[in-house]
Amino acid sequence: MPKITVVDHLGNARIIEAASGASLMEAGVKAGVPDLVAECGGARACATCHVYVEDVFFEKVGPADDMERQMLEYAVSPVRATSRLSCQITISDELEGMTVTTPPAQ
Repeated sequence: MPKITVVDHLGNARIIEAASGASLMEAGVKAGVPDLVAECGGARACATCHVYVEDVFFEKVGPADDMERQMLEYAVSPVRATSRLSCQITISDELEGMTVTTPPAQ
């Protein structure tokens, strides 16, 4: 299972293990990451699982599609070039060692 580091907006890091095929949001919620609110449960109907993907992994994760970009418009915190909804990031072995940062507010 790939290990992914989730850093909160204060700089506190937590390493989570995520099963390949699961979403980053699912893995984060199961691991008790407090900044992943995930109000819609991964239905891409809110922006409460917003994360910033580190640059080196953004190409592997890929950009948001049109629907996800529309949801990110509702994000409370600023959207960056590397913003994604964690419910739309599918874990794979190539994401081993990735770091994402949660924004100050969801």
